[in-house]
This record gives sequence, structure tokens and C-alpha cells, in this order.
Amino acid sequence: MWTRNFTLYFGARTISLLGDAMMPVASALAIGKVYGIAGVGYVLAIWTTSAVLVMLFGGVFADRIGARRLMIGADLLRVVTQGCVAVAFLDGAPPLALLLAMAFLSGIGAGTFEPCVNGMVPLVAKDPQRANATLKIAEAVTQLAGPAVAGVLIVVAGPVFVYTVDAATFLVSGLFLLLVRVTVPRPEPSNVLSDLRRGWEEFKARSWMWSVILVWVFWGVLVVGPYVPLSSQVIGADYGWVMAALGLGTVLGGLVAIRLRPRRPLTAGAVALSGYVAVPLTVALGLPLPLLMAGHLLGGGALAFWSVMWSTSVQTQVAPDVVNRVNAYQVAGSVSGMAVGQALAGPVTALVEPRAFMLGSALVTVGVVAALLLIKPVRRLGREPQETGGPSIPVSAGVLT
Repeated sequence: MWTRNFTLYFGARTISLLGDAMMPVASALAIGKVYGIAGVGYVLAIWTTSAVLVMLFGGVFADRIGARRLMIGADLLRVVTQGCVAVAFLDGAPPLALLLAMAFLSGIGAGTFEPCVNGMVPLVAKDPQRANATLKIAEAVTQLAGPAVAGVLIVVAGPVFVYTVDAATFLVSGLFLLLVRVTVPRPEPSNVLSDLRRGWEEFKARSWMWSVILVWVFWGVLVVGPYVPLSSQVIGADYGWVMAALGLGTVLGGLVAIRLRPRRPLTAGAVALSGYVAVPLTVALGLPLPLLMAGHLLGGGALAFWSVMWSTSVQTQVAPDVVNRVNAYQVAGSVSGMAVGQALAGPVTALVEPRAFMLGSALVTVGVVAALLLIKPVRRLGREPQETGGPSIPVSAGVLT
């Protein structure tokens, strides 16, 4: 698996994920100090919204010009946005309008980058599940180190230095991707609308996929979206340590996913996901730090195992010539609920105490797991690719990119 291409791709993802892992803590502490829960929620919400708005086009252009090229462009855009935020914090309290504008542009970068991630894995690795699990472990290590590093740097060096480091991670990621060489099919000329339509037809033809995304919208609104703004305020100064425990749990979940190859991957993933209930529940109960960390350790492992099963299913069940477009639809759908949840995090505190909301999130997670297990196409999906969707798009000879 550790070919030159995968090693470079692994390096690019790891360094950019480190920057990503630092940002929730840095944003919660730096922006929250100036603008409170509502400010954090609005910045995260506009970032997520702009990402969702461009994801579908990101998938189309990834299939047209190659995922690697689009990822490099997205990295460069985020170098600029994070650098601008770093400069803005030199004055101590940057205008909220500027933070929102940079979040919007950074979201565009993320929205064009994210649809390419699943499509790149089969191009750089022959064993997608093992590669996904290895990348998930890398993500977990960065989640373990990133929050703790961000928390320390915010206190010691301030937000200017943290955002500068984040910009540097995207620069390094872009340079690593520039060195990757993969052969991709070149599609016959077509217009953007027909490409979008083809992606939608492939997406809706897979009932196991769109049914999961429908469930995920509710989870995003009521669990994942509000979690960072609300939990960071409830937990306070120990938030970085709790996020580090979540990252360590993700490492363990990734290690299990390397070894375990269930016959029904999504069924196994849904059963494992039940462990995520411990994340909002421990926050809601206001448990001591060791128990908070233990709950997030369990939740991190649960979510990591589900993520590997899901990513591998998408990569193995969708044809390579349309995988980026289909991936764009499923990612856009899954994160759209997050944007709503993030935007509501501030206003909801005027109606419901944050811990009470977290208790509701725990109950919603139980419902999500039950729904996944009750959906027959999800429960029955196996490891072998199914014959689904229309005929493959005509492609010319592969090109090295």
C-alpha cells in the first residue's frame, strides 16, 4: 500500500487534517472570546453553507479535470483565507463581517476539496478499506494532537500564530499533492448540467446511499452541527483535552477497521455507531473530566469505524468515472444539516439550556442508529459491488495528472 503516490497523498491529508483539527478549538476560543457562542455558530454555519453550495460543482469538475488538480486549487484558496484571518487578528478583535467573509471563501475551498477525497483513494491505493482505515488513523492522530496544540498556542502565542500555522498546513498539502501522479479517465465533452444530472441519477439509484443521507441530515441538525459551539462552552478550559480523547478513540476505531472486514459493512458500522451516544451524553450530565474523556474515547472509535465502512462502500459501489459527482451529492447532503445546526446553536441557548440540548442529542443518536438498522438496503449491503445506475460515461484514454 505504501507506494510513492499513497505516501504523498497520506502526507498531504495528514498535514491538512492537523490544521483542520486545530481550527474548531482555535475558533471556539478565539472567536468565542470576542463574539460568544452566536459568533462561533455563525462563522461555522457560513463555512459549512458555502461548502455545501459548491460541492456538487466540485464533484463535476473533479471528474472533468482530475481530483488532484482541484484539491491543489482548493488548498491554495485556503492558504489565502487563513492567512487573511491571521492578519486580521493582529488588531485583537477582527470585524465579524471579515470573519464571515473568510469563512465563506474557506468553505468554498473545502467544498471543492471534499468531493475529491473519496475519488482519490482508489487511484493511489489498491486496498481502499485499508487505505481508508490508515487515513482515518492519521485523522485521529491529528485530532488527538491538534486540539491540545491549538489550546496551548492560543494561550501562549495567540490566534495570529494559530491561523498562520493553519495556512501553512494547506500550503504543504498542496505541495505534496503537486508531486502525486495518477492516471485518470478523460470524459467525452459534455455540459455541466448533464454532468450534474448524471451524478444525481447515479446517487438516487442507490437507495442505501440516499436513505443514509436523509438520516444524516437530522443527525447534523440535532447532534453534530450544534456540538462544537455548545460543548466548547459547557466544557470550558478542558475542551482541548476532551477533543484529544475523541481523537485517540478515532485512532483505535481506525485500527479495528484495518483488521475487521464485516460481510455487511454498513450494518457493522451502524452497530458500532451506537457508541457515539456517550459523546453528547457525558456533556449533558456534566461528568468529571476523566469520564468526559472516556465517553469521547468511545465515541471517537465508534464514529471512526462507521466512517471507514461508509467511505469504503461509496468507493467500491460507485464506478470510477462518476465517483466524484456521486460523492459530492452524498457529502453535500450529509453536511447540509450541520450548517443548520451550527447556525441554530446560538439562538437555541435562549430557549434551551446547552446541557439539556446535549441530552436531546444523545437520544437523537439512539434514533439514528435504530433508523440505519431498520433500512433494508443499508442493512443488506454487502462488500461486493452491485450493478446499479446507468451505463458508464464514455471515456477516452487515461491521462497522467
